[in-house]
Amino acid sequence: MYNDVGPYCRLTFDGWSCWPNTPAGATAYVPCPNFITGFDASLRAHKYCELNGTWFRHPESGQVWSNYTTCVNLKDLSWQQGINGLYEAGYAISLIALLLSLGILTYFRSLRCARITLHMNLFASFAVNNALWLVWYRCIVANTDLLLNNGMTCRLLHIVLHYFLLTNYAWMLCEGFYLHTLLVSAFTSEQKLVKWLMILGWPVPAIIVTIYACLRATSNDLTDTEQCWINEGNYMNVLVYPVCVSTLLNVLFLFNIVRVLLMKLRAGPSIGTQPSRSMRQAFRATLLLVPLLGLHYLVIPFRPPKNHPWEHFYEVLSAITASFQGLCVAILFCFCNGEVIAQFKRKWEGSAFLRNRANSCTATTVSFIRSTAGPMSGEETV
Repeated sequence: MYNDVGPYCRLTFDGWSCWPNTPAGATAYVPCPNFITGFDASLRAHKYCELNGTWFRHPESGQVWSNYTTCVNLKDLSWQQGINGLYEAGYAISLIALLLSLGILTYFRSLRCARITLHMNLFASFAVNNALWLVWYRCIVANTDLLLNNGMTCRLLHIVLHYFLLTNYAWMLCEGFYLHTLLVSAFTSEQKLVKWLMILGWPVPAIIVTIYACLRATSNDLTDTEQCWINEGNYMNVLVYPVCVSTLLNVLFLFNIVRVLLMKLRAGPSIGTQPSRSMRQAFRATLLLVPLLGLHYLVIPFRPPKNHPWEHFYEVLSAITASFQGLCVAILFCFCNGEVIAQFKRKWEGSAFLRNRANSCTATTVSFIRSTAGPMSGEETV
């Protein structure tokens, strides 16, 4: 406590930091708060004590003012804004691709089957999740006042967002399990299988997220309950572990699928067990997709420490793998799907045939009229 003779500014709390007694004409310094998004806790904020022993007031607002502008690491802020921009671009592109895919699969009703039903649920899960991430970055992360208010709306958005994040991996597990079951068990009812996978794809993630939300809402740690739950908190593993289990199961399915497929291909067509072309296409898509979807969460445990040479590479890799996952799903399961391409070709050929037929009918009609009515004025008779 300041005991020297002379005017001084009394100890005060401005809502973020506690400022000590400070002699007139001096500046007080405190560490920057670590609970404010974008602040660097290694830097210091300052507050000036006027010569008359009162704290400095901002000339525009007339209110007592603490200077936290020095808490922002401008270089780091610029980098983080670039990373957030990469996330937003990836989610926006993926969302467009996913909506196009859903539109295509809905339009071509002849494609409807159990496998396409799974694909459409996967697309819907990714599309909603990508849209929610865009809302999160635009409306929550960029709004400091909203983070500090910590309202119910933004916390609810956090819960819904992570629910659909879990459904992404749940439906990817459904895809892997479905393909594995078809290859291993030839007499499985696809319709019954899809009904059971619907339970795995939607309700199971809801149960997990409910447990996570209850634990976090009742926590005594401010890291868990403040700032719209933007910090990872102490219960993030409740969400991470199911994702890791899902990815691990898909990897195990993949190894067994490869084993069974190789056995059937080596046996040859004489036994009649060689997989169809569409089955192999679905397998190739799964082969590419499962490692990609698992890559993001497999990299997270090995996040480099702050200011490590690999930190920026890690952040870029995480942004790309997370935000462009939906685009990869759309490309592998729709745009590069042989059945979808065949439908487009059939549609185009049918349209071309109708146009040619219409032109032919028009030409025949004109020829008939002319032959019946005789040559028009100005026309020569051949």
